[in-house]
Amino acid sequence: MKKRVLSIMMATAMIATLMMGCGNKETPASAPAADNTPAANTEAPAADTSAADAEAPAAEASGSLADMKVGVCIYQFSDNFMTLFRTELENYLIAQGFSKDNIKIVDGANDQATQSGQIDNFIAEGVDVLIINPVNSSSAETITDKVVAANIPLVYINREPGEDEEKRWADNDWNVTYVGCDARQSGTFQGEMIVDLGLEKVDMNGNGKVDYIMVEGDPENVDAQYRTEFSVKALTDAGLEVECLSDQVGNWQQDQAQSIVANALAQYGNDVEVVFCNNDAMALGALQAIEAAGRTVGQDIYLVGVDALSEALENVLAGTMTGTVFNDHFSQSHSAADAAINYLTGAGNEHYIGCDYVKVTQDKAQEVLDMVK
Repeated sequence: MKKRVLSIMMATAMIATLMMGCGNKETPASAPAADNTPAANTEAPAADTSAADAEAPAAEASGSLADMKVGVCIYQFSDNFMTLFRTELENYLIAQGFSKDNIKIVDGANDQATQSGQIDNFIAEGVDVLIINPVNSSSAETITDKVVAANIPLVYINREPGEDEEKRWADNDWNVTYVGCDARQSGTFQGEMIVDLGLEKVDMNGNGKVDYIMVEGDPENVDAQYRTEFSVKALTDAGLEVECLSDQVGNWQQDQAQSIVANALAQYGNDVEVVFCNNDAMALGALQAIEAAGRTVGQDIYLVGVDALSEALENVLAGTMTGTVFNDHFSQSHSAADAAINYLTGAGNEHYIGCDYVKVTQDKAQEVLDMVK
């Protein structure tokens, strides 16, 4: 089914102005232009964003939804962002008429074998729809095949399967879709925050380059790959020379990032001018290492992350982080639930439902913090 899905608009004036919401996929040939990004608008939020206030996407009968069983697989409960996502997803599903007793959310514990067993159990239980945040995106083909064979609609979230896999869904007209943001945009926004500072401010060692260290998430995750690539691409696209001093995998974990950045600062000292982290949890670990080394963000080093966790936003407000990127768990979780409803009610979906990130620097941080708290 290829009927176009109308994206859920978050119930705030801020979201209406700060972002484009969820819609159809347009793979960017290059990084999004700064002047056209959703972050350009500065209007303040006018209302709360709770799931209870959101409207259902179509005139479905809440009574019938209450009888539907929803299986949700999360790659790892301890992930900060996915905790926000799954909480909002459950709340929104209930607000649309699903019974809490019929919504089962399981922790894959970052182990694909564990998650595969959970998917098998959901199939055996006869769930009506599956929402899956895969441990490994490379396992999507196997997951899709078993779920489609069971005639269960499937909504992938957060970790995007490959383009060839998505093409398979379209070619076979399967009830399978992906809901999420294009991680290239988040990396681009990170890089643009550094570009906007100006080389004269960033190039503190005077070598004419931006000297940086990169702390990557899970190398299996396409989000980590794209954020790494496109954050640096934004610098080079702006005509800046760059020098990578260190590029290490922190697996999304704060403690690993702290260790990585501490070691890099000990090795490269004041030559480290920028720290890129693929998520905010790692940025918070990086900040601990930066402060322990006697460095000061905004004065002799710059630090950016992704997710807009509350603690990260507070640091952006305080000037102890240069910026972050709002990974909109409201819009993504609501759109995932709407896609599930569309399958259950026969409306159908396109095979990709995209959402925009929002660039968050100090002038935007309070707006986003008020919304996510």
